[in-house]
This record gives sequence, structure tokens and C-alpha cells, in this order.
Amino acid sequence: MKKLPVSIEFFPPNTPVGSEKLKTVVQELAALEPEFFSVTYGAGGSTRDKTLATVQAIAAMGHAAAPHLSCVGSTAEGIAEILATYRAQGIRRLVALRGDLPSGMATAGEFRYASELIGFIRRTQGPDWHIEVAAYPEYHPQQRYVRRDLEHFAAKVRAGADSAITQFFFNPDAYFHFVDEVRRLGVTVPIVPGIMPFHNYARIAQIAARDGIDIPRWVALKMEGYMDDAASIRAFGLEVVTRLCQRLIEGGVPGLHFYALNQSVLTLEIGRRLGLA
Repeated sequence: MKKLPVSIEFFPPNTPVGSEKLKTVVQELAALEPEFFSVTYGAGGSTRDKTLATVQAIAAMGHAAAPHLSCVGSTAEGIAEILATYRAQGIRRLVALRGDLPSGMATAGEFRYASELIGFIRRTQGPDWHIEVAAYPEYHPQQRYVRRDLEHFAAKVRAGADSAITQFFFNPDAYFHFVDEVRRLGVTVPIVPGIMPFHNYARIAQIAARDGIDIPRWVALKMEGYMDDAASIRAFGLEVVTRLCQRLIEGGVPGLHFYALNQSVLTLEIGRRLGLA
């Protein structure tokens, strides 16, 4: 049976110590034989050089790397320069995003939406990039109308996206419903679910509340009930996320994308429980 494809996401470390630690994490997570490692990109390109350095380090270790590229606050000239740099490094996979405006920045730049960025890449660079885009099973937190959010996603695919990675979620029905909805709009590209292990429950709950991600009430109450019992929080979190992945795999997902937060232990353990390691 063909092995389920796995990909893993990091953020660029801020210190030399963090960079060295990440190399060890990459070596450990290589046991899952990931299709690629992706590296995030700060608001308005604030981590551009760190993203490039992290991608180069991963590639130098013999692994495929996919930098995030956000268009907010960018110019066509600046994007072309970044793409030329990546091309010279032999990198041909991108995660193309709209991104967030940095604090204090009033204008979005030359590209308003990820679909415009993707269209620009296809027009100027041709077909030899594999372009990933973001998907939101519980819909984009800044979008009031579900239909419009679905249409924006379909527009990214029509512009030239090859596949998509979702925001993390804990309700598998939300993912399957989203996929059904965009298939009705003619979207056929693979949509890979994003998986967030419970590295830090309080922090993940904060992100979920900000971005409109539903943590089932029974999970939240049980997590909060454990208080400072780190061992129980870890064990329960692993159980919840592993069962989520099992449900997704049973439903025929094209792969799993793990938000590792520059750590290896939980992602490796979930992979082991799923038989992916």
C-alpha cells in the first residue's frame, strides 16, 4: 500500500542556537519521510532573510523545502527578486499566501489577494513551480460570507495553484464539508489537512479563538480540568489528535501537514501511532 504523504511546517528561528536546534529536529522528523518541509514568512516579509536561510539549511540536509511567500506589502519587482533567489537555489515549491499587514502599514502593496500573486508567478515564471495555497475549513476569520470565502479559494486554484494546505482544525466534519463545497465549484486539486499537535494547549486555544477555529467543548473542558498536570495534557492531546488523523485517513485525505512549531516529539509520536514512521 502506498505510504500517505506527510509534510511538516516550521517557522524561521530567531537565533543561531535555534537554527542549530532546528537541524536536529529536521533529522529526527526525517523518520516520517516527509514530502517537504515548509517554512513560514513573517508579516510583510519581515522574516524574508531568515526564511531563505532556513530553507537553504533544510535543502543542504537533502530535504525538499517549500518557503512561504506572502504578497501583502510586496511589489512585483520584489516578488520577482525573491523567486529568482529561490530558483537559483533549486527550489521549485512555494506556499503562496496573501499574508498579514505588519503593524502600522496602511497599504497592501501591488497584490491584494493570493490569487493575484499566483497569477503573477504563472505569467512571469511559467509552470515549473509547485504552488500550494491556504484553505480554511472553518472559513477565513476575516470573511463574513461563506460563499465568498469558497469563491476566493476557487479563484486561487484557477489562478494556477497545484494543491492546498488547510488551517489547523479539530473537527473532521468541517474539513470534509469544505472539500465537498469546493468540489461543487469545480476545484479538483488535492486539499491536505493541517494538523496541530497540542504543543501548548493555552497558546493553541488562544490562536483558535482568534482565528475562529472550533475546539470541541469536551476537549477544552478536559484540557482545562487537567490544570498543571503536563503528563495528562500531553497524553490526552496525543489521543485527540491521533484520532482526528485516523478519521481523516479513513475519509481518504491526500496527505497530512503537521504544524510542528520547530519541535519533533509530538509529531513523531503521532506519526508512529499512525504507522507513518
